[in-house]
Amino acid sequence: MKNSTTDSLPFEKKPKTAGQLAKRIIPCLDIKNGRTVKGVNFVNLRDAGDPVELAKLYSEQGADELVFLDISATEERRKTLRDMVRSVAATINIPFTVGGGISSIEDVDILLKAGADKVGVNSAAIKRPDLINELSQKFGCQCIVVAIDAKLLDGQWKVHLMGGKVPTELDLFDWAQEVEKRGAGEILFTSMNNDGTKNGFANEALSKMASLINIPIIASGGAGTIQHFTDVFLKGKADAALAASVFHFKEIGISDLKQELKNQGIPVRL
Repeated sequence: MKNSTTDSLPFEKKPKTAGQLAKRIIPCLDIKNGRTVKGVNFVNLRDAGDPVELAKLYSEQGADELVFLDISATEERRKTLRDMVRSVAATINIPFTVGGGISSIEDVDILLKAGADKVGVNSAAIKRPDLINELSQKFGCQCIVVAIDAKLLDGQWKVHLMGGKVPTELDLFDWAQEVEKRGAGEILFTSMNNDGTKNGFANEALSKMASLINIPIIASGGAGTIQHFTDVFLKGKADAALAASVFHFKEIGISDLKQELKNQGIPVRL
């Protein structure tokens, strides 16, 4: 069980430098109706197991963090399943980010008290960008993760709302720079084109984003092989790699993945 909500935060907001921090491996628990689910390109969801059991397993296997996303909370206008947050937090000893339907200081306060180390905001921040400033000022930037779901359309990366269901005119890179200026501690970027395909991460977009901002970037969408993780760190310049199905369905072991990354000269915590 974790000692506090701030005892293991892996970074603070400061310019990134090569080799400054170990690269992080982060399993993602997408939750719908109390179960972990996984889809392809944000649709065709299938069951992937009990989130509390998976969280415990990943913590024991050496994951650096967990991300817990109640993927239907925003769409259905309900709050994140705080009881499950409490149950998951009680079983692990690694940092834990929670997202889904978060739109106020009160929401964040409840989740941090339930055991989350950090919170992820997405749709609410796009609708009211001042929310990022307010949360960062109240809780500290190290607690605030801005999740960005974007899709490459006609050569342009466009940000999407409501779990990827609603396109906007927001440019991915403009929005990434804005959320940094507003006080986000890190960005979780999911490529909707790559999500669930197991064809690799959106390394070109990730590398461009990394050149434009100084806060950590978590890459999401496309993990299928150990090589994909190597590429996302070396080519995509990501600070962390998030994946779901390859871990949920035991296609890649976290300890094996980390050992191979270390063998290739990529700094990881073993």
